[in-house]
Amino acid sequence: MAEPLDPEMFDPVCPSSVMPIQIGDKWTAMVVICLEGGPRRFTELRVPLRGITPKVLTQTLRAMERDGLATRTAYDENPPRVEYELTDLGRTLLTLIDAARAWSRDHLPALLEARERHETTPRPALLRAGEPSRSGTAASTHLHR
Repeated sequence: MAEPLDPEMFDPVCPSSVMPIQIGDKWTAMVVICLEGGPRRFTELRVPLRGITPKVLTQTLRAMERDGLATRTAYDENPPRVEYELTDLGRTLLTLIDAARAWSRDHLPALLEARERHETTPRPALLRAGEPSRSGTAASTHLHR
């Protein structure tokens, strides 16, 4: 049996949602990391993934199963036991996740700075078609949808 998952393995303030690199949905990469050490039960996966609802975890696991990234094994026991495990294809994502994490360590501060500059830099307002600009000419219609 694999070691229990560390409830603190994912930093709650991790800016993964701002990463320009995404594998699957918001949670797929984290589920892959949780399954790296071997098969896990649904309740085990929920420990480090505190922010995920059972419904979304189920959807993520089903999508991973559909895409051939994970297998679901149901055991005929009482109480019933179901385990999820990475497939060989799913394990190939670990290399991508490691690369994304390395990129993030090296470049995320610069990315966040660029976003902050973009958010705080005033942008000129687009004129509606036919409205006069400050120069007195009408805005061209190709600027407005």
